[in-house]
Amino acid sequence: MPFDSRTLPAAPPLSSRNPIAQWLLVVAGMVWFMVALGGATRLTGSGLSIMEWAPIRGTLPPWTQAEWQRLFALYQTIPQFQLQNTHLDLAGFKEIFWLEWGHRLWGRVIGLAFLLPLLWFWAKGAIPRHLLPRLGLLFVLGGMQGAIGWFMVASGFEADRTAVSPYRLVAHLGMALLLYAALVWTALSLLRPQATALPAATARPLRGLAHAASALLVLTMLAGGFVAGLRAGLTYNTFPLMDGSLVPSGYAMLSPWLLNWFENIPAVQFNHRLLATLSAGLALATAWLGWQRLPPGTARTACLALGGVVALQYALGVATLLAVVPVWLGTLHQAVAVGVLSALLLLLHSLRRPAGATP
Repeated sequence: MPFDSRTLPAAPPLSSRNPIAQWLLVVAGMVWFMVALGGATRLTGSGLSIMEWAPIRGTLPPWTQAEWQRLFALYQTIPQFQLQNTHLDLAGFKEIFWLEWGHRLWGRVIGLAFLLPLLWFWAKGAIPRHLLPRLGLLFVLGGMQGAIGWFMVASGFEADRTAVSPYRLVAHLGMALLLYAALVWTALSLLRPQATALPAATARPLRGLAHAASALLVLTMLAGGFVAGLRAGLTYNTFPLMDGSLVPSGYAMLSPWLLNWFENIPAVQFNHRLLATLSAGLALATAWLGWQRLPPGTARTACLALGGVVALQYALGVATLLAVVPVWLGTLHQAVAVGVLSALLLLLHSLRRPAGATP
């Protein structure tokens, strides 16, 4: 049924005057950049170039030739150098070092960008009492993310490994997405604390579709983490078939069978393709239904934005695969995934039930 302005209420616009919300959105933007930077670090093989976790001392880069030589000597002891990067000299090591150092430094900057304004707003009494526990938890989770990052990197120092554990990589990515989602959701709740009342006949099917699309899209992102961790995008570089087959012949080669979903390259890539296709279909259906039934406003815009960014992400995924994962395209694909999450959060927040409303 097409939109009828006589029966559907217009959604109130988001306010932009809440300084705490603005601060949280700035931090969320920094996390978004961090996810993209992490993708570039992984794709260039830079993540294992720093073999020490020094939260304070590591803030400063090497200043002397002796320190550069010491760090390079440490790197030469791990399998990534011995099995994959023996061609690297000190100049080549510096290239991968700077990207990983920048990634870690940006994480520290995010921590300060969250902590210092938090203390200032708290001292001014500007933070609502009910919000303090959530903000404190976000700071703790941010610190945990740094520890998870080191836990992930340390797995790459194990014998015969030239990359980090895919399981730990997905945990690191998942925590980044969780932090981003919590920051954005909290900011949106401050900008528009009251939900928009929508007719039940409009809201119910849209909420159902939006929640189903959200679940599938998040699963697709996490499945993409296993594709990245196993470097599964470097094989089966054809589309839509996988080297001539719909389902690759090696899909179930591992035992127990469940391991295929996480450790088998053909299965991991196939699952990511399948989840991406199913979630894209649901996202486009959600966009179409929102365009047909919602009034102009945030919810309708979020529906259309979701459809558009998911279509873009799907096209980027195919292009990345066919081009055999160039660094710039793989990084863009990972960055746009956060754009998909942003559209989901805006849509789910705009479709939430008003307080006291019946399901």
